[in-house]
Amino acid sequence: MTTRNCILIGAPMDSGKRSKGCLMGPDAYRTAGLPQALRDLGHEVSDRGNVAPAPFTARPHPKLVELDATIAWTQSLADAAEAAMQDGLPIFLGGDHALSLGSVLGVMRHARKAARPLFVLWLDAHSDFHTPETSDSGNLHGTPLGYVTGRKGFDGFPEIGTPLPEENVAIIGLRSVDAAERAALQDSAITHVDMREIDESGIARPLQAFLDRVAAANGLLHVSLDVDFLDPAVAPAVGTTVPGGATVREGHLVMEMLHDSGLMTSLDLVELNPFLDERGKTATLMVDLAASALGRRVFDRPNRAY
Repeated sequence: MTTRNCILIGAPMDSGKRSKGCLMGPDAYRTAGLPQALRDLGHEVSDRGNVAPAPFTARPHPKLVELDATIAWTQSLADAAEAAMQDGLPIFLGGDHALSLGSVLGVMRHARKAARPLFVLWLDAHSDFHTPETSDSGNLHGTPLGYVTGRKGFDGFPEIGTPLPEENVAIIGLRSVDAAERAALQDSAITHVDMREIDESGIARPLQAFLDRVAAANGLLHVSLDVDFLDPAVAPAVGTTVPGGATVREGHLVMEMLHDSGLMTSLDLVELNPFLDERGKTATLMVDLAASALGRRVFDRPNRAY
C-alpha cells in the first residue's frame, strides 16, 4: 500500500445553515480516533488544527443565512486547501457542507498550477447545485457545486477563475432534490446517480465508470462525503436526514474502490453534528469510512490460485 501524508484540517464551520452543531465535528473526528486509524495503516499524519474564517463584518441579509461569515470561511479554507495540496492529501474535518466552497476552490487552484484536470465525487443525498439566488432556504451549504462550476449569483465570494467543468463532477446517492435544482441538474453535464439507480444496478458500476474517466484524464480527485449520503438509521448525526440512504456496506464499497483506484487526492468529511449522534456511532462510522478510503479492509480479499 502506498504511504500517504494525510493532512488533517479542522473546519468548525456552522454558517452554512440555520441549525447549529457542526462546529463540534472536527473534535468529534479526532476523538473518534481518525488520526490513529490512519497511522495504524502506515500513513504519515499531521494535524494542522482548526482553520478560522478570514476577518469579516457580519451584516444581516434579507434571505441568506450568515453570508459574510460563509464568504470569510471560503477565503480561509481555499488558502488552507491550496497550501495543503502541495504537501500531501488534505482531509477537511467539517463543519457543514458550505466548507466545500473553500476546499474545492483551493484544490482547483492547485490543479491549475499542476496542469492537471480536477474531478469531484460528491457523495450526498442532495445535489448542492443551488445558487444564492435560487435557494429557497437561504442555507449556503446547498450551493458549493453551483459555485465551483461557475453558476451566477455568488457576488462577494472569491473569484474562481476557470470554472470546474460540469462533466468532471459526479453526484452519487441523490434522494432529495427540489424542483429548481432538478431542472438545473438535468440541463447540466453533471453525472447524477440517485438511489433508485443504485437499487437497480448497484453502486459500483456508476462509480467505476467515473473513476475510469478520472484515470484516463490523469486527473486529481476530490471526494466530498456528506453524512447524509448514509441512511440515517446508521448515521443519525446530521441535520438533513433523508431515509433510504446508502448502507454501511455500500459506503465501505465506495471507499474501498477509491483506495483501489489510487486516485483520491483530497477528502471532505462534512455535516457531522455530534449533538445529534448516538454514543458517537456516526463519528465512528465516518472514521471507519475514511480509513477504508486509505487502505483498511473490512473483509479480506485474498488472491486465490487454482
